[in-house]
Formats: sequence, C-alpha cells, structure tokens
Amino acid sequence: MVFRFYNVFKGNHLNYQMGKQSSSYLTIMGLMLFLTACSEPTIQKFEGHAQGTTYHISYWSKLPIDAQLIEKSLIDELAVIDKVLSNYRSDSTIEVFNSNQNTDSQEVGADIVTLVRTAHSVFQASHGCYDLTTKPLFTLWGFHGDNPAIPTQEVIANILSQVGMDKLEVVDDTHLRKLQANIKVDVSSIAQGFSVGRLSRLLEQQGITDYLVEIGGELQTRGHKPDEQPWRIALERPLPGEQHMQKRLTMPTDSNMSVMTSGTYNHYFEHQGKRYSHIIDARNGWPIEHDLVSVTVITPDPTVADAWDTALLCLGQEEGLKAANDANIPALFIQQQGANLIETRSATLVALDKVIIE
Repeated sequence: MVFRFYNVFKGNHLNYQMGKQSSSYLTIMGLMLFLTACSEPTIQKFEGHAQGTTYHISYWSKLPIDAQLIEKSLIDELAVIDKVLSNYRSDSTIEVFNSNQNTDSQEVGADIVTLVRTAHSVFQASHGCYDLTTKPLFTLWGFHGDNPAIPTQEVIANILSQVGMDKLEVVDDTHLRKLQANIKVDVSSIAQGFSVGRLSRLLEQQGITDYLVEIGGELQTRGHKPDEQPWRIALERPLPGEQHMQKRLTMPTDSNMSVMTSGTYNHYFEHQGKRYSHIIDARNGWPIEHDLVSVTVITPDPTVADAWDTALLCLGQEEGLKAANDANIPALFIQQQGANLIETRSATLVALDKVIIE
C-alpha cells in the first residue's frame, strides 16, 4: 500500500505546532514593498517562525518608535498564545483540558472560551460540518503524523462517537465543561486568525495604525504604506505545486481588514490515484470529496474569518454559498473542474466595496 503525503505550503512540517488544519495559502506579494531612498518614514519589517509556519510583519509610524521593543513584544505575545492554544505541547492550556478525562468544569481562560463560542456559532451555521472536536479523526486519518491511513467505516463510526461540539459546554467566560469525558478540542482551524488579530491589536496599542500582519498566509491589514498607497496582496492559484497568482487584492486604507483562505491543495495524501484532503467533514468522518478547492473570507474580524473559511470549504460549493449568503459572509469560492478554475462570490462579497479584487 503506497501513499504519497503532501504538505506543500509548510514543507515537511506535518507535526507543526498549532498549524491550521484548514490552512490558508496566500502568497503575500504585498510584503515586497519598494520605497525610494529618500522616503520617510520607512517600513519596519521582521519575520520568523511560529506555530509551525512563518510570520511576516510590516508596519510604520510617523511618530518615533522603538522597533526592537515592538518586535520583542510581538514575539513574546506569540509565545503566550502558543502556551495557551498549541495542540502540540502537552503543557498548553488546551492540551491540559483535553487530557483531563472528566466532566467537571475546568478553567481554560477567556481566550479559549472566546474561540469555542465563535466556533460553536459556525458549527451551528454549517450544520455540524465545522467542528473543533474532530482531533481524533485527524489522528485516525494520519494528518497529525507522517503515516496516513484509510480507516474502515466501522472504525470511523466508533471515533465519531467521540466527536461533537454539542458535547462541549461553555460554563462561563473562563470555564468549559465536557459533557462526554473523552472529548478533545483542537483549535488549529481558528487559532492563526486569532493570533493575527492579537498581534494587530498589540501594534495598535503601541500607536501603530499602518501595518500588515501575516501568519502562515492568514493576514490583516490596516492603513497604508508611507507613500499613501494601499497594501496589496495576492491569492495563490489553488492547485498543488503551483505558485502563481490567482487574484490580487487591494486593501482598504481607512479601516482594518483580514483575509483568510482555506484550501484542499496543500495538505493531503494520495492513494491509488485518489486525493484525500485534510478537510474532514465532522458529520461523517471522511475527507471532503467535492470540487471546491479554495475559499477565501474577507472580513474585519480575523478569528471569525478563520473559522468560516474552513466551514465553507467543508460544506462545498452549493451548501457553502448558501451558508455564506445566509450569514452575510464575504467569501470567494474556487472550484476545480478538470483544468478549469471556476470562481463564485457570495452576495456580501459582491457588495463589498472596501476591497478591490482583480
């Protein structure tokens, strides 16, 4: 039995810390910013590795700034988030919660409760397709390791008994309770958007109002470049092994906006000529098989966008478009039909005039 495992965007980082399971794959072309030698002020840029992927941050200010202090504060913030949300370290808050096999109320902090509340609303809107408790399914299929596998329907049915956000209760603003002791929560599909939002707010707290924050392709912008030109980014063509631009986005200069993309084309394995995506439908325990290969959500709240891009991709074109329209989610859908890529925009995205898509 021969499998081919692909994780193109993140290379070989299959055991990535808190890497988004519904990873968005934006090629950030707006990070290449060319200024004349006399331009003042200049853009401050730094990058690194976090959450099993890379991050890039660009910002500038008319006021005096301490770039080293700002960089340190952002790196420290990433470390704090990792200690709370990482599903790949046993001492994280979320993994301590998972390891406690009981139905007692457990203190997890405001951040995790906020993510669960957001995810639960998307869980309901997606009729259970999107679900934070699918961690046992990802392990079963081998997406949490280097050994993919195709389980039997009997095994899948057994694991599905351990899945369901309706088995997770929010007690209050800082406490969760499992209604079934063996429930495990994986926040990977929403954590990078949350992290982007946290870093963006940290910059704003330090008086930075013009920035681009990106983690693993998930991003948020505010303001503009020093030459008053808007931030521009590119959406990657959603095909395996391709690094070409599909769409270019010109971001608004008068408000913040986030762009989150989930795709099937970078984290999957093949067996006997069939591709098995890491996007698993929590309702049946199987990787999705429809022709929708990418969904991009464009909205001010990066956490909401991060959950919705995965949910819409899970639902597929017809169900996903209806869900996006019902919830007023600005979303760009891309289907692969043979050699053709078919684009569809939700009604809210059609009406969105803050972002130019070309």
